[in-house]
Order: sequence, then C-alpha cells, then structure tokens
Amino acid sequence: MAGRESVTIADVARYAGVSPATVSRVMNGRFAGEEQIAERVRDAARELSYAPSPLARSLALGRTHAIAFVVPDLANPAFQSVLAGLSKTAARDGYRVLIADSGESPSEEPLLAAEIRRRTDAIVLCAPRMPEDELIAIVDRLQPLVLINRRLPEGIGSAPSLAIDYRTGIHALASHLYGLGHRHLAYVHGPERSASNAERERGLEDFTREHSDVRIDRIPAGAGSDDGRAAAPRVKSSGATGALAFNDLVAIGLIGGFRELGLRVPDDISVTGFDDIPLAQYVDPALTTASVSHGELGVVAWNRMHALIRGEEPGHDVVFRPRLEVRASAAAPRA
Repeated sequence: MAGRESVTIADVARYAGVSPATVSRVMNGRFAGEEQIAERVRDAARELSYAPSPLARSLALGRTHAIAFVVPDLANPAFQSVLAGLSKTAARDGYRVLIADSGESPSEEPLLAAEIRRRTDAIVLCAPRMPEDELIAIVDRLQPLVLINRRLPEGIGSAPSLAIDYRTGIHALASHLYGLGHRHLAYVHGPERSASNAERERGLEDFTREHSDVRIDRIPAGAGSDDGRAAAPRVKSSGATGALAFNDLVAIGLIGGFRELGLRVPDDISVTGFDDIPLAQYVDPALTTASVSHGELGVVAWNRMHALIRGEEPGHDVVFRPRLEVRASAAAPRA
C-alpha cells in the first residue's frame, strides 16, 4: 500500500465509497451522519496509512493553532523574555507563536499587525509607539487581542491589558539617587511617542513635586544602546551627577559613552536603567535598575489569550510593579 505522503483524501473517499467532503468532515470531527459511515472512513484511512496535513486541517477548522506576537524590537532582551514566557506556555496548550518585529517603526505597525493576524488565531500586541488613533482604528479587526504596555481609551473596544508600572518604577529610581545625595539628575528619555516613556515622565513629575530642590534635565535619546552612547556628551555637559536611563540598553550605552569621555561610573556620575535585562548584572559596573518580570508577563499574556480563544472571560487587567534592584552603578556624588 502507498505511504501516507502519496495518499490523498480522494483516495480515502474512493476506498470508503463516500465523497471527499464526507472524509473531510469525519477527519475533522464534524461528521453528523451515521456512525457506521464514519467508522468506514476511519478504517479506510488506517488501511491506506492516511493522515490529513496540518495545514489542510487548520484551514478546514478555521484555526491555525498559532498566535502572533508583535514587538517594536526583538533585539531588546526584555522583549525576548516576554516571548520566552509566551511561547513556552502556549506550546503546552498546542499553540506556536509567530513573531513580527516592526523595527522601531510605529508607522509600519498597524499594517504589520493586520497582516500577521490574518495568518493566526489571535494576536499579542506590544506596540508602545503606535499612535492611539491608529490603534483604535484596527483594534476590532485584530480580535482576539491582548495588549502589552498599552490600554485602550475608556469606552473604545475591549482587550485584556498587561502593563508595567513605569511611573512607580522611575520614581523609585529617582528616590534612590536622591537618598544617595544627588540633586541634579538627567533623564535620558526614550522615543517621543512611546506610551511607556510618557509614564516615566509622569513618575518624574510626581518626584519633582515632592522634591523642589531637585533639578532634572531631559536629554533626548531612544531605546537602544547606541542611543545611550550618543547621549553621553550631552549628559556630561549638563553637569548632572546622576543619569536615569530610559531602559537598561540605554544605560549600558551611556556607561560606554562615559568611559570614552573619561568619566567613571559611579565615581564621576551615577547611572540607573530600567527592566533588569540579564546583562544588567554583568556589565561593569553592575547596573542599578528597576527589575521587571518580563517572563512572567509573557506567561500571563498567554493565559489571557487562551481564555479569549476558548470564549471564556480573560480576567482583570494586570499591572506589574517593578522592584528596585540596587547594584554598583549608583553611589553618592563626589563632594
């Protein structure tokens, strides 16, 4: 008898004396006819060593058992940790994760999200730079949808949201530097349209309202280590004794840039990051940062998504509160 690779659904239909459509319904568990016919089809499939292709089965059932994960930059270890938690947990339920990286291009994200959603059963969207009006315009077409680091405006659509409390996290870092004696800080900020950057800014506004004796200069940068390195000269010229970086990658770039400028961290200037990526504790000096459990965020994202796929209530939104991780990159300013 021919191997399963050369046996088609038409072969099984002829062998069982039924139509190909009947074979398809039996193999997909959607046959509502007499059980003896279904058994005849299954016997024929066994005799011919036939098994339906996963792709054909997915198309017939209207399910791919794949979900999409859209991120602005997969090179960022924080997003890699989210992906690890998401994909490992989804795999236990028989789902795989397809990844789309927008390359830090917010203008590409709506089209990218819509395109990959057509190939999958659902989407986990991490698009902190996508303009809100564009997010609102596509949200209905993306369902089922789980949002990371974004919330929909009140009364606009519905999607579970998983967020990080950047506002509290940056406040804790500024408070730590203040407690060490720093009164002149520089915030090396992220992309202008970043929702998470806006939350950090609110946290610093809270902090300066509480501490009128503190000056915080805003230094434009971005989200990568090259951005931090490029910002180092401006931070140095500001005279700040402590630098709050948008994230750990920016902080690591800053440390490298300061080294090139002849500044020592933390002797000449203190530096803090945000995220606690794996590399943060191994750079020299080890990075003081706000630690976020990105792997756990990925696990919770899948739990919410799986509930949506099954038509169940996904549960309440979750906000992850960062933990202050004190290491060697921050110290008291020189007298």
